[in-house]
Formats: sequence, structure tokens, C-alpha cells
Amino acid sequence: MKTHHSQNYPLLSALLFFFFVCWSSSGSLLSIWLHQEVGLKPGDTGIIYAVLSVSALFAQVCYGFIQDKLGLRKNLLWYITVLLILSGPAYLLFGYLLKINVLLGSIFGGIYIGLTFNGGIGVLESYTERVARQSQFEFGKARMWGSLGWAVATFFAGLLFNINPKLNFAVASLSGLVFFVLLARLRVFSASQAMEEAVAGGKVTLEDALRLLTLPRFWALVFFVIGTCIYGVYDQQFPVYFSSQFPTLQEGNAMYGYLNSFQVFLEAAGMFCAPWFVNRIGAKNGLIFAGMVMAARMVASGVVEGPLLISITKLLHAVELPILLVAIFKYNSLHFDRRLSSTLYLVGFACTSSVIATVLSPLAGYSYEKYGFAQSYLIMGLLVFSTTFISIFLLRSARSSSDPLVSQPSAI
Repeated sequence: MKTHHSQNYPLLSALLFFFFVCWSSSGSLLSIWLHQEVGLKPGDTGIIYAVLSVSALFAQVCYGFIQDKLGLRKNLLWYITVLLILSGPAYLLFGYLLKINVLLGSIFGGIYIGLTFNGGIGVLESYTERVARQSQFEFGKARMWGSLGWAVATFFAGLLFNINPKLNFAVASLSGLVFFVLLARLRVFSASQAMEEAVAGGKVTLEDALRLLTLPRFWALVFFVIGTCIYGVYDQQFPVYFSSQFPTLQEGNAMYGYLNSFQVFLEAAGMFCAPWFVNRIGAKNGLIFAGMVMAARMVASGVVEGPLLISITKLLHAVELPILLVAIFKYNSLHFDRRLSSTLYLVGFACTSSVIATVLSPLAGYSYEKYGFAQSYLIMGLLVFSTTFISIFLLRSARSSSDPLVSQPSAI
């Protein structure tokens, strides 16, 4: 068992690495591809992201409960693996359908991307966090490799895009094949988890998951996430805004690839340091800190001008995201039943993000066209600041011994 435990960290790190290579290769320049290659307007792109968010929403609700039922079994990861391998052909079909009918293409592309990437990453991250607790390694240090995977793929994505966008889709499918090989090698013993679940109250039931909805502390977490998830809407069409700062679109595409790659390399370093930082200041303070940095980044994007200053504001993402991800898992582990870790992460964090993105994506697309990117970013930043400030009074600092977990029927 020790041998398998010693292999869990490198294998899960590699799985995260190639998942993000696949995602970045196909999706990091998605808005640029839709704008320059397919010829969509920002409003049409907003519709695609709205459909994507709806499909991710349903996937995250189902994925979270299913993965908690499966525990450490890999059934759901195998299903996601098939979708990753098909990413190249799926994107080509996506582009073809968009040229025939925007609505039809939006539905297909939104559903595929939502089920595969926006929903799938939550499954892989929550699975990694569950194994990390069993095998006694920090989740953030494994998740760091996911950031590195995104950075490596993004570094080449802009160059490949200028040669032929289809090359990025080929890289995505090849990464899915590598993911398949790595997942086949992963062996995780669930004995210790079964013992933990027996002590905590047995197997996960639908009643356990639904009881989360009766907890005020769950809704406090959801309120915080409502604000911070705006960063996803902010990032959706940022490549279009950034590339427009340069004399030619080709130069802008390449420079965005370099910027995004550098940002994610910094993000990987942040993932390595984030566990220490969050352990030092506490999970709640980590969430608040990440929210404030996020608000500052968005407001600054709406105020500064020129590619250099805009690039600096984008790099703040490398500070906020590692702290946010590590803090959200630690906060959930501290205040909720650990058996529901996947449900909490995918519903409380990822699913809430999808709901907000569904509402805001088309509104953001309309705002970009009517008011411009800068003013829209300023509004987003003020919204994030407001929800984060209110969350200072809603989120809990620590769980006392008298504070029951969700697995107990009397929990309120």
C-alpha cells in the first residue's frame, strides 16, 4: 500500500497536467477562434458561454453526488477521459455547426465543453483532494502541475493558432490519450476512506447531500462564490480585448499566448506556496484575501490603458486563484462533512459559478458591445468587492466542537 501511496502524488499531478494541456490547447484561445476564425460577434460568443455554463451546471450537480457515491473509484474519470480524447473532432464539428447555424453550434459546443472541461475539472480536482487527504500530501502541490500544463500548452497555442488553429485541437486529443494511459496506471486503495466514512456516518445518501441546503453556512459560502465566480466571466473574452491592443491581430494572439503562459507559470508557483499561506492565515481569511485581489484586478483592468499595464493586472490572477482553490477545499473540510467533499466543491463552488456565468455571460457580451471592455470590467470589479466585503461577516472563521456536521440530521 505504501508503494501505491507514493505513486499517487506523481500520477495525479501528471493527470492534472495533461487535463489542463488538453483544456488549454482547445480552449485558451476559444474567444479569439470564435471571433477571428468563425466570425462571431461578442454577443453571439456570450450565448455560447451561457449554454456552456448551463451544461456545466447540470454536470456539476450530477458529477458531485456521483463521485461522492463512488468514493475513490475511477468510473466517472473514465467517462471524462473519453470526452478528452474526442476533444479535437468535437471542436472541428463545433466550428462547422456554428457556420451553419449559430444557435445549433452554440448548443453543441456549450454542452460538450461544459460536460468535459468546466464540469470535468471539478471531478478531477475533488478526486485529487480526496486522495491527498488519504495519502497525506497537499492538494495545492498536485494542482500546481495543472497550472503548469495550462502554461506549457498556452505558450505554444498562440503560435500554433497563427499557423493553423486545427493544430491546437490535435494537441488536445493527443493529451487526452496520454491522460488515458496515466489513469490506467493509477491505483488507489480505499480502505482508509471506508473506515473514515464508517466513523462519519456510513455511505453518502441523497438525503445527506440535500441536507446541505438547510445549512446557513452553506448558503454563506454560496454567496461568497457568487461574487468571486465573476472572474470566469471576466476571463471569457479577455483575449479579444488584449489582442486588440496591438497593431495586428496575429501579434496580439501571440502576445496573449506568452502572457497567459507566463501568468500560469506564476500561478503554478502560487499553488506550491498557497497551502502554507492559507494554513497561516486561515481558510476564511484566505477566501477573503483572494476575493479582494480579484476585485482589485478587475477594477484595475477597467482603469489602466495599454498592453503593459493591462498585462500586469492580468498577472494578479496568479495570486488569487491558487489561494482561492486551496482555501475553498480547506474551508469545506473544516465546516462540512468530508464525505461530501465532491458535492460541496462541485455544487457549492463550481455549480454556483456556472449559474452566475449563465446569467452574466450574455449580459457581459451585450455590455462589451454597448459600453466597451474597460467600463464593463470596472462594474464587474465593484460587484466582486461588494460580495467579498459582505462575506467577511457571513463566512465562519473556525468550527467549534459544538457545531454539528451535515451528516447529523439535527444540523441547521
